[in-house]
Amino acid sequence: TWKWVVGPMFLYLCERLVRFWRSQQKVVITKVVIHPFKTIELQMMKKGFKMEVGQYIFVKCPAVSKLEWHPFTLTSAPEEDYFSIHVRIVGDWTEGLFNACGCDKQEFQEAWKLPKIAVDGPFGTASEDVFSYETVMLVGAGIGVTPFASVLKSVWYKYCHDATNLKLKKIYFYWLCRDTQAFEWFADLLQSLEAQMQERNNAEFLSYNIYLTGWDESQATHFVVHHEEEKDVITGLKQKTLYGRPNWENEFKTIAGRHPGSRIGVFLCGPEGLADTLNKQSISNSEADPRGVHFIFNKENF
Repeated sequence: TWKWVVGPMFLYLCERLVRFWRSQQKVVITKVVIHPFKTIELQMMKKGFKMEVGQYIFVKCPAVSKLEWHPFTLTSAPEEDYFSIHVRIVGDWTEGLFNACGCDKQEFQEAWKLPKIAVDGPFGTASEDVFSYETVMLVGAGIGVTPFASVLKSVWYKYCHDATNLKLKKIYFYWLCRDTQAFEWFADLLQSLEAQMQERNNAEFLSYNIYLTGWDESQATHFVVHHEEEKDVITGLKQKTLYGRPNWENEFKTIAGRHPGSRIGVFLCGPEGLADTLNKQSISNSEADPRGVHFIFNKENF
């Protein structure tokens, strides 16, 4: 028995030592941005930190808790000179971080007053493979939209600087959320990308659909009244918000018809139930002929 126990215990001890060593490396918070609906963005720098799109880190704030580590998806792109996370205030630890960063105060906070932060990572996810395909479907449900902030930023940086060597040619993005207000910062990112793509006359590079799954009768009435306006009244985007849930069978068949004979990457960050649905659709809509269309499913569950 001891032979079977010693091995895993040794590996666990090594992992803890590595995390302790990483936690001692200096992390500098360069900016704290307060977004609507109690969401804060921490922009940080750390010597030797290298990341890929869609990765995540573990964060510890000793001023809040000396023992607790919490995972957060990186929302910055590798091309940026900092790395960032978005934290929604939903519990005691996040509330403590909110207060420690001085976000509960009205006056401007000096940088030296910001709390110390320990970072472990980054750690890889399936989203890193997004640049291996010419066509991708990105599906984010609720807070699962955060990895795609990094993906979309990085794709746009690569497109602007060296579009000819970028393999990725088309993105279909789906965002399913109960309340778009909780993630208003992401709608701002989509607005910026939408405006820049129109300036470059390439509005077709990114197709996106936002589905509001939690809505009431008053919201539906408001939607009907303002439906003819140029921009959506909820997100401010040209693409109108849809209500309910997507018909995945129709979506897959439509995309398969537009890209015959190609490998299409399907990336999900969302619940297990949605993962099962997309996996089945990926299999059923892939052709047996090797030269036909194939959907390759990748998931990250929470």
